[in-house]
Amino acid sequence: MIRIPLERRLRPQVELLLSEFPAVAILGPRQVGKTTLATLIADERDAVYLDLERPADLAKLSDPELYLDQYKDRLVIIDEVQRLPGLFRTLRGLIDEGRRSGRKTGRYLLLGSASIDLLKQSLESLAGRIAYVELHPLNLLETPDGVNGDLWIRGGFPDSLLASSDEASMRWRHSFIRTYLERDIPQLGPRIPAESLRRFWTMLAHLQGSLLNAAQLARSLGSDWTTISRYLDLMVDLLLVRRLQPWHGNTGKRLIKSPKTYVRDSGLLHTLLGIGSREELLGHPVAGASWEGYVIENLASSLPEGNELYFYRSAGGAEIDLIIGRPGGRTWAVEIKRSLSPKPRRGFHHAREDVKPDQSFVVYPGSERYPISDDVECIPVEQLASLVAGTGIGSR
Repeated sequence: MIRIPLERRLRPQVELLLSEFPAVAILGPRQVGKTTLATLIADERDAVYLDLERPADLAKLSDPELYLDQYKDRLVIIDEVQRLPGLFRTLRGLIDEGRRSGRKTGRYLLLGSASIDLLKQSLESLAGRIAYVELHPLNLLETPDGVNGDLWIRGGFPDSLLASSDEASMRWRHSFIRTYLERDIPQLGPRIPAESLRRFWTMLAHLQGSLLNAAQLARSLGSDWTTISRYLDLMVDLLLVRRLQPWHGNTGKRLIKSPKTYVRDSGLLHTLLGIGSREELLGHPVAGASWEGYVIENLASSLPEGNELYFYRSAGGAEIDLIIGRPGGRTWAVEIKRSLSPKPRRGFHHAREDVKPDQSFVVYPGSERYPISDDVECIPVEQLASLVAGTGIGSR
């Protein structure tokens, strides 16, 4: 495996939140880099690390109040915290006691594979005492030039992206999917047959970027709408699938109300479809939808808080691939093209007349930013990611 130091853009935000809140939770899929990020933060602090997948560490918290009370003045990092949901009530008491003693911030850094149960437990027990951040797979702003050419093909999980070959990367992703289905998801509580969930996940991969048709999926799986809804909610909660909601402004038009679905990591998408190389991908019917999802995830992982993502489609065919809702009620319209000489569709211009965005872009896989018309710019995805992140790298 290639070893390249990667600096996660989330790190300054986590450190800031630790200076403002008693507890901070980093949520994200397994193997996305949560532990590595926490270790880097711990290296600069007086910290204690517990991994609740290790029986020895789990045993230390058999009486959590007794154990944690001895580390009042140190940062305690608890990995895979969803394995001990009852811990949150204890943390609440320790945090409140610490506040009365003047220890108000930087007490606990919690790492967990996101699930609705985890969020419910912490929201109920630690409301007002905890801040949440989501760690995405690596994006274009976090990868050096030497490896970001593989990012679309292999996806952003560090072990997949930095593998020594495409074959090694593919083996890692196969193992990741199998482990998630057979071990990780059952540990989180849902009793869903692994093969049924694999079939559902694979169907979503074939329908990448399509409007959700739950009835069609239910027929294909020999199931019902309720089951499909439960499967989709689970995959969204685990941050493995994105459910992109339609934009509903006051346009006076009849708008599509169904969400679109995307397998969030492009490498996992390609593995579910049996695509192992760039050559195979470029000859596959999913190539365009894969590129669209890849662009959306790079922009989503670059967005600061206060921004929202939507798509727009009217019953008459007017369509915008992505609408970025910016602070202050501003909107950016984004058309996504895989061509090096992109031309916006007529439906994009009609949709812009409906939405009236403040700025409009066509994202493409080239390297130059240039105007297409007076109010539409063609822009590389990395530059637009920089713009939405507010770094100024892509500004004119």
